[in-house]
Amino acid sequence: MGPDARGAPRHRRVLVTGLGTFWGGRVAQALEDDPDVEVIVGLDTHEPTVELERTEYVRVDANYSILSRIVRATEVDTIIHTFLVVDPTQMSNRAMHEINVIGTMNLFAAASAPRSTVRNVIVKSSTMVYGCAPEDPVWFTEDTPRSRPARMPIERSLEQVEGYVRDFAEDNPHVNVALLRFSNVIGAELETPLTRLLKLPLVPSILGYDPRFQFVHEEDVIRSILFAFEHDLPGVFNVAGDGMVPWSEVAALCGKRTIALPPVGTGLVTLPFRQLGIADVPREYHALLKYGRGVDNRRLKQFGFRYSYTSAEAVEAFIEAVRLRRTVGQSEPAYTYERDVEQFFRHSPAVRRDRPL
Repeated sequence: MGPDARGAPRHRRVLVTGLGTFWGGRVAQALEDDPDVEVIVGLDTHEPTVELERTEYVRVDANYSILSRIVRATEVDTIIHTFLVVDPTQMSNRAMHEINVIGTMNLFAAASAPRSTVRNVIVKSSTMVYGCAPEDPVWFTEDTPRSRPARMPIERSLEQVEGYVRDFAEDNPHVNVALLRFSNVIGAELETPLTRLLKLPLVPSILGYDPRFQFVHEEDVIRSILFAFEHDLPGVFNVAGDGMVPWSEVAALCGKRTIALPPVGTGLVTLPFRQLGIADVPREYHALLKYGRGVDNRRLKQFGFRYSYTSAEAVEAFIEAVRLRRTVGQSEPAYTYERDVEQFFRHSPAVRRDRPL
């Protein structure tokens, strides 16, 4: 990270929300490798599940009611908000609203409090905010409105979140605010409704439809968040790999065939999904499996960001990692990070330091 306007090195103090989530933990791990990041504070309702060396974990409630006190006490200059729920199968609509809407509202209240030290905010959102409809454009730009009003709870919650983002940015012009809208994320370490479908022996599709999909690899998600952090980017950015891939070709890249399920009205017959072992395909994905979604990713690239994977390459990397794991991944039991255990290994006088653990 470079110096500030006066030429002195910047010693950043960062607060990461959702430290116990897939994204929050990995963002914190990456920040720990940056020598110019002086302090990392991570908040969540659950302890982190990845190994962290110098990130301070603080347990909070789901709506982050204590956030203002933490911001004042730590004098962080950057908040990276990874705690938005974008998978409706994770929890109830009420819990999702508490985290997405109330939590974000409290976050911006803390960031805009008198004498706040916050000068950068990065919010991880989703291209789900564009919706999915037959009259959609081929490519949504960051300024393209939805074709139809949001009806699904998760889409409405993301709209409310983005409304808070816009209002905060307008009311606090001294703060750099970056809103990153991520396309369908795929990767070996991540589980989503789409990756669950792609791991089935037969990949479900909807009769009469072969929508085009856009993906972003999990590594590019982390890289883009760090890019926004390092360059203090302001504005809204779509984050998605180049190109779109028809759903049938996505299945083929995974070495699978599709099985066509009958469409019924605006939804799907749920029995075939249950027979395939997938009972939790959210309604938000029914339209996606009909119409797909494409977003213009040029704005972030204009600032200098370069993707490591195209959409097709992200799918190929995902299935290759899945195959490798199935081949060799069961040779040893999987290790689950436990903070208390790691603290014992690091600090207990009972541990011999002259031997590898």
